[in-house]
Amino acid sequence: MSLINTAVKPFKANAFHNGKFIEVTEASLKGKWSVVIFMPAAFTFNCPTEVEDAANSYAEFQKANTEVYIVTTDTQFSHKVWHETSPAVGKAKFPLVGDPTHQLTRAFDVHIDEEGLALRGTFIINPEGVIKTLEIHSNEIARDVSETLRKLKAAQFTAANPGQVCPAKWKEGEKTIKPSLDLVGKI
Repeated sequence: MSLINTAVKPFKANAFHNGKFIEVTEASLKGKWSVVIFMPAAFTFNCPTEVEDAANSYAEFQKANTEVYIVTTDTQFSHKVWHETSPAVGKAKFPLVGDPTHQLTRAFDVHIDEEGLALRGTFIINPEGVIKTLEIHSNEIARDVSETLRKLKAAQFTAANPGQVCPAKWKEGEKTIKPSLDLVGKI
């Protein structure tokens, strides 16, 4: 069964955020859009490049009333040291969430049992706590956060404009489609 259009399951996790340890729960994801990005583990090779990519675009996420959460199977203590020792990860102004019990990786269906790690999963969650997009792929392939931003803006547009859809490669401000019987076979 797909997680699309399902509510995020209840959870409680600890995170390192802006020099402090905080608690993150499913309630933290409500009231604004959220992007939850799963990575295998801190101190790996591709993961810092992805954290840096998200950090470099964080202002755009904030403009879109969206919080970013990076989740690995490490503890919040590991994330503190990762943030302090990696120049790339040190740019992060968003929560680095620890999931050492694998509660989140299992709830979001990105857990690798044999390794105790997460697959690379990206989830866009609406302000009601409902998953609107997801992408999961193999760990050797890092993501491009510009595509996550594009999907976020499409999800926000369709939420604000029911009955319209965003075509392939749609970007904010471009034309959308209003499905109708008249369009069948004409696109």
